[in-house]
Amino acid sequence: MPRAVSMRHTVVPSGEREGFHARARESRAHYSNAGCRYWLYEEGQMPGAYVEFFEASDKGTLERAHRSAQPLGHQSSRVYLEVELS
Repeated sequence: MPRAVSMRHTVVPSGEREGFHARARESRAHYSNAGCRYWLYEEGQMPGAYVEFFEASDKGTLERAHRSAQPLGHQSSRVYLEVELS
């Protein structure tokens, strides 16, 4: 099965960044426990503009992790599957 990834873009006001980082740490723990990987990147030219990446070894694992995420789960309906180029 191909690996699966989804992403979420978020802009966070400067006064809310600490709370957002705490929630991102919780997301990282949740996705790690669900057999996935989680990365958070901040745009270099626009502090507070983030993109989160969620990756799993297959689509089902990623979808289950999204459904069980708290408080509302991951809202992206787009899951991208790795394309084999060999």
